[in-house]
Amino acid sequence: MAGLLDRLGRFSFRRRWSVAVLWLLVLAGAVTAAVTSEGPVNTRATIPGIESQDAFDLLAERFPDTPSDSASATLVFVAPDGGSLEAPANQAAVEAALATVADSPQVSRVVPPSAGASISADGTTGFASVSYDVPSAEVTDESRVVLEEAVEQARDDGLTAEMRGSALKSPTSMSATELIGVAIAAVVLLMTFGSLVAAGLPLLTAIIGVAISFLGVWALAGPLGMAITSGMLALMLGLAVGIDYAMFVVSRYQEERQSQDDAEAAAGRAVGTAGSAVVFAGTTVVIALAGLFVVGIPSLMKMGLAAAGAVVVAVLVALTLVPALLGMFPNRVRSRSQRRGAGTNPRVPVARTWRRLVRRRPLLVTVAGVAVLAAVAVPALSLQLGTPGDASLPTTATERRAYDLRAEAFGPGSNGPLTVVVDARGASDPQTAVTAVADDLAATDGVASVSTPTFNAQGDTAILTAVPTTGPTDERTEALVESLRDARPAVERDQGVSYEITGTTALDIDMAQKTQSALVPYVALVVGLAVLLLLVVFRSIWVPIKAAVGFLLSLFASIGVIVAVFQWGWAGDLLGVEQTGPVMSLMPILLVGIVFGLAMDYEVFLVSRMREAHVHGVPARQAVSTGFAQSSKVVVAAAVIMIAVFGGFAAASEPLIKMVGLGLAAAVFFDAFVVRLTLVPAVLQLLGERAWWLPRWLDRLLPNVDVEGASLAPAPAQAQPDLALSNR
Repeated sequence: MAGLLDRLGRFSFRRRWSVAVLWLLVLAGAVTAAVTSEGPVNTRATIPGIESQDAFDLLAERFPDTPSDSASATLVFVAPDGGSLEAPANQAAVEAALATVADSPQVSRVVPPSAGASISADGTTGFASVSYDVPSAEVTDESRVVLEEAVEQARDDGLTAEMRGSALKSPTSMSATELIGVAIAAVVLLMTFGSLVAAGLPLLTAIIGVAISFLGVWALAGPLGMAITSGMLALMLGLAVGIDYAMFVVSRYQEERQSQDDAEAAAGRAVGTAGSAVVFAGTTVVIALAGLFVVGIPSLMKMGLAAAGAVVVAVLVALTLVPALLGMFPNRVRSRSQRRGAGTNPRVPVARTWRRLVRRRPLLVTVAGVAVLAAVAVPALSLQLGTPGDASLPTTATERRAYDLRAEAFGPGSNGPLTVVVDARGASDPQTAVTAVADDLAATDGVASVSTPTFNAQGDTAILTAVPTTGPTDERTEALVESLRDARPAVERDQGVSYEITGTTALDIDMAQKTQSALVPYVALVVGLAVLLLLVVFRSIWVPIKAAVGFLLSLFASIGVIVAVFQWGWAGDLLGVEQTGPVMSLMPILLVGIVFGLAMDYEVFLVSRMREAHVHGVPARQAVSTGFAQSSKVVVAAAVIMIAVFGGFAAASEPLIKMVGLGLAAAVFFDAFVVRLTLVPAVLQLLGERAWWLPRWLDRLLPNVDVEGASLAPAPAQAQPDLALSNR
């Protein structure tokens, strides 16, 4: 592996202009494909294997004239001074506002407030339902403006008016706050490399790579049915790993130039050594993201596919475009002090003190590190999965105010009604049987009301709307859904009909249960495959096991942070989280896939330098200090960059992106500073030579990938650890 990548690095260095032009052509092709494509879609999510999905499919079959993925909006009106909404003046104001909405070309139906159905018992509050003939992604800005104008018109007439619904959801976009991460990355790179060219090179290559990835996702979104969140995830992850991978190669190039004047050889060796670590680190990320296919949720699989593609592009850029640009600026990439002949690894007092502490007290450091992560992970025991809705938005949002007004007037369950689809094909008298089902549902504890049935044209299928007494994210609502499903066999036997429960609330509950049940198998699969990969890379039993345990510690600690912020509300104001709620159902699995790959980035880069020193004859415990001294500065810089990039996405308006951004930022912090820079050297110090133990029979079976570059000649001079440490 090292020899192959060394030759690739030399080739890219020599043919630098050809390689650069080739990447620019790829970028131009991605731009052309994206411009001519339809872009991301926002179709109804399909989740095979859950009852809510089966009910949606039945609705599509029996009610073909009612598309289930069309956009909708709800307008909530409140009469002034506790008056009646049915008073002539107030009623005229509502009718005028709804007439404005009905004139919108994309609106297919407007249902005004009506007594006994959508007007509260005291007559003060009512809501109107607006249906569109297009999905929410296709609702134009003009249509949204019409909704806003209707609400403002009602307010001008003296009513309190708010709105919510899928028609209001605008496509997710990058904000200025998210770009701050890139600015921080530039500062960190400049401080790390001491050269404007060296600092700008990883940024330039990462931007080119992430542009190709994002545009590629945009171009393929239509044919593959990808949503904008897939592109945002590819953008987030591609930018972070793109900077890191390029930085690993540039850093190694600077180090190689200290021991040789041949720039081409230095570039080849940098790609052969650091590039090998990049290849295997990127492979672990791809394995983790590809493992999302076992979960069985198409939208999640598409997000994983998009993110994996971005990682592959980042790896290819680091192996080819980075050495090509090094060939264009072979000397200017070096810092001014390096060009004067100063060392490339100046001793940093903090790092030297930390290495000394780890070497002298490895057991104490290990216990303390594990204790810190375990304490932070405690909130993860209270993890509640669901889909945060409008209730989690700030009170400045009209969606949140509409949610609160409707909950106050009609009960919390009115914001998340259950849709019951009754299949009465087997009943002798479908209408009587459906009425009996409705009566049974209404008599169930936890059900506030049940609507009159709506039959299809054939009269063999009916829709009932059951309103719970509790809110959509309340655990009692989940218990109610389970209770209704448990009582179904008796109802079906007595009435000769079958029914299924769906709706947004039931769908969220089913999705949470599906993802929760898939979490353990997915973690086992990803960890198992990555352990095998690390076994090949490091030819050690204990290093992969240690890496997996460290990942699990980082994972649970990051989940603990998410629960504390989004579920418990700790420091929620800093992120615009004014209302606590459940953690997004997809969040834990998505976090597993991404965090494991990122954790392996630091593991491979850090431990490969330790193994490289050991392979070149340095004793095991001394090799830990040597490898730490050579790689810790770059690992710290890479971690700070990733934290800055992910932290910027934590300010996004999309709840999933916000949670992913915070979760990844926390995970990178814990994994880089607590696990990789603390627990890894401490545990390896405790193990000594045993850290590299491998049974002889297994050693003969495993291929030799040479990630440490032992086959490359001449070997670079090894940076020596502090004399004070060597003499201990």
